[in-house]
Amino acid sequence: MYDQSHISQSDKPRRPWRRAVIAGLCGSLLAGLGATALAQGYGGGRGGWHGGFFDGDPQTMQRRAEAMTKFWLAEIDASDAQQKRIADILTTTMKELAPMREQHRQARKQVIDILSKPQIDRTALESIRQKELQLTDQMSRRITQSLADAAEVLTADQRAKLAEKMQARHGRHRGS
Repeated sequence: MYDQSHISQSDKPRRPWRRAVIAGLCGSLLAGLGATALAQGYGGGRGGWHGGFFDGDPQTMQRRAEAMTKFWLAEIDASDAQQKRIADILTTTMKELAPMREQHRQARKQVIDILSKPQIDRTALESIRQKELQLTDQMSRRITQSLADAAEVLTADQRAKLAEKMQARHGRHRGS
């Protein structure tokens, strides 16, 4: 049997469809629902596209969703109706994910509390880990549903142009 543990990432076969799916999910719903921002639950520096994206009243969320939609759809000839529909999908998703994000923040506080005690409660940590996995799965399912909903609003040509834009943006940030 051949040991592949020494093969570098660059020598492994590429799967273009997988990369597109991952890029789509990472940039899900037009980058507004980036998994990193959701999973990390940034507590510091509010504002911009990170941290404060879910914070605020429904009108603020709607404005942010519209701004992100305009940014991502600006060069793909999306109509105003398409942009509005996708912004609505994004806003609805943000509202539905906000309580889950708060659950994640609470779990993080619990972990910090457990780790600051003289004795580490491994059972409690494992329980939190399992709940976090379930929460992440729930969030991922909702994001994927919204991504598909938003994609259905666009034509195949528009989706191809958007994928190119996302890939180009991803390449600038990742050096690929």
